[in-house]
Amino acid sequence: AIAYGRVIFSDWLRGYGLLMIIDHGDGLMSLYGNNESLLHEVGDWVESDAAISTLNPAGIDGLYFEIRRQGKALDPAAWLQR
Repeated sequence: AIAYGRVIFSDWLRGYGLLMIIDHGDGLMSLYGNNESLLHEVGDWVESDAAISTLNPAGIDGLYFEIRRQGKALDPAAWLQR
């Protein structure tokens, strides 16, 4: 996880595969898609840098990562540099 937060979605979703969404408060959410398995359920609290899923190393799509604030997508580059 990119930051401390609470899991608000942890299931399969069309177009995203196995998807986890974490609510970080103040309207900030992170989304992680194309996972092989999800390690947390809705309602779980996760720490920053916690493992939240596994990926298939042979997968051709790789991890889908998105950050949203107030429902609008943000450029995740600043978070990836941390």
